[in-house]
Amino acid sequence: MSQTEYQNNNKFSFEIEKRMDGHLGRAGIIHTPHGDIQTPAFMCVGTHGEVRFMSMENLHEIGAQAMLANGYHLRLQSPEIAAGGGLAAWSGWNSPTLTDSGGFQVMSLGSGIGKVVSMEREKEVLNADPKERLAKVTETGIEFTDPFTGKEEFIGPKESMEIQCRIGADIHMAFDELTSLADDYDYNVEALRRTEDWAQVSLNVHNQHRYDLGYEQALYGVLQGGRWEDLRRSTARKLGSMDFDGYGLGGAFLKKDLGSILKWCNEELPENKPRHLLGLSRPDDIFVGIENGADTFDCVAPSREARHGRIESRNGHFHLNKFKDSDLLLEEGCDCPTCKAGYTRSKLREMYKSDDREVRAKFFELASMHNLRFTLRLCEEARAALLEDRFEEFREDFSRSYYKKSWQEHLLELQARDTKK
Repeated sequence: MSQTEYQNNNKFSFEIEKRMDGHLGRAGIIHTPHGDIQTPAFMCVGTHGEVRFMSMENLHEIGAQAMLANGYHLRLQSPEIAAGGGLAAWSGWNSPTLTDSGGFQVMSLGSGIGKVVSMEREKEVLNADPKERLAKVTETGIEFTDPFTGKEEFIGPKESMEIQCRIGADIHMAFDELTSLADDYDYNVEALRRTEDWAQVSLNVHNQHRYDLGYEQALYGVLQGGRWEDLRRSTARKLGSMDFDGYGLGGAFLKKDLGSILKWCNEELPENKPRHLLGLSRPDDIFVGIENGADTFDCVAPSREARHGRIESRNGHFHLNKFKDSDLLLEEGCDCPTCKAGYTRSKLREMYKSDDREVRAKFFELASMHNLRFTLRLCEEARAALLEDRFEEFREDFSRSYYKKSWQEHLLELQARDTKK
């Protein structure tokens, strides 16, 4: 496909093919200018417009439908991407794409502790030396210091939308403020007010640039509100009344609360618009997400963990360190290119331990293809089961194989574990 041969009349739309009886789950199709996404679906994360150590041919080979890139990390390249016809054409992927706003990455600079983002908590932690903080939330956006250049920068909803519209993915995310488990109810109220204000600005600016590259670029509003039902439901109603094309379900919360939070949001959101669960890809997260109305998922975990020797299989995950002398494939019957080529666990362990950079890079490719294919296939099988009215049966069989216990036993174990925290 050339960069001008768009699909679906250059438009974005969503159709529901099947609803799950008694639950919010559904199977559908997201139609985009660069192709269709059959849901439920997992989107492979290509932060800089490519999945690390994998080619676009690799992605097609493993059955990827869509790729997610990061607005923050591509912001400086956005004029070049626009000149190249947008993310799909520029990257060579030429299939559906999504960008997130980059707000999480910017706010992470303010915490100083990786992915545990809490602006309120860091006011106390860094009070003695505020210069150590690289980012600060304001009413209009995020002021931050680029950690690589030392340059002072600012990104708010206007800037985020202008960046994303130059990048030109099929789906964009509105700019939002992510809170953490360390933030209390009052701070979440304050942060949610900003997120809702920024949602309207995002929508206004995005609509000005929606067709800049010759095809429709869709915008999802992002729901926050922490673990509180009243905040989740109220923001779902408010954003649901706005003219977004779909919705991103975000936030930091305990694993045991995921189902409830999704249920609160999706009972209020318009049923005829797609919903994307941000940053989760564990099998149980996907099952809970699907049952409670999430249509698409993304996460760096499958490929990131693969690069560290942690492998997924239908019988559970394992580390290659344990398989020095093993002729077993990563997973018997797996249809990924790595398993089909006959790579054994011991061979891949040898490559993982190698000091040769080219050998290591090849391992990263092979392991990433396997883990990503595992997650993609899980969504494919869940979709097929949903269409055939056997989702719960499929989930039960998977749970007994992967977790070595029934689905209900696994949920009770999760609840007990999170309660101890």
